[in-house]
Amino acid sequence: MNRLKLATVWLDGCSGCHMSLLDIDAAIIDVAGKADLVYGPLVDAQEFPEGVDVTLVEGAVSSQEDLKKLQKIRSRTRTLVALGDCAVTSNVSAMRNGLPVQKMLQSIYIEGVSAAKGVPTDGVPALLPQARPVREFVKVDLYLPGCPPPAKAILGVLGDLLAGRKPDSSAKLKFG
Repeated sequence: MNRLKLATVWLDGCSGCHMSLLDIDAAIIDVAGKADLVYGPLVDAQEFPEGVDVTLVEGAVSSQEDLKKLQKIRSRTRTLVALGDCAVTSNVSAMRNGLPVQKMLQSIYIEGVSAAKGVPTDGVPALLPQARPVREFVKVDLYLPGCPPPAKAILGVLGDLLAGRKPDSSAKLKFG
């Protein structure tokens, strides 16, 4: 049996979806027996690899860096899963969408502080005008909503994908 290449990525989100993934507890041993985790916050890979079978994408697309990373991921991934409400709808990340980017940065980094005023630029990616869901930029193969999705739901989807089955997209999953 060939081991699947599994990746996870965290864009603009809180990492709650990754925490929920870790909450599959001992079942992670079964996942590890069927897949190699080739990229993610828990892996020391610096470059997203070629030929990834499944990538779980957490978070909204909020910056030029997120967009560039997501496009590379999509081009190198067979099955892309939008993991959690931020990836599916842009959720909490979209709370900034009512403000123009420059006005928001001015409010936070100039008006909102008493010392060291100034919008950071070194190493900080340029923000997109709005935080948007993953599907607005690339093809998404599967949606797994929830804030975060329950560990049981993540394990069910991973179990199906690792067994070569297409997860049942008609299952009732809820947002929030």
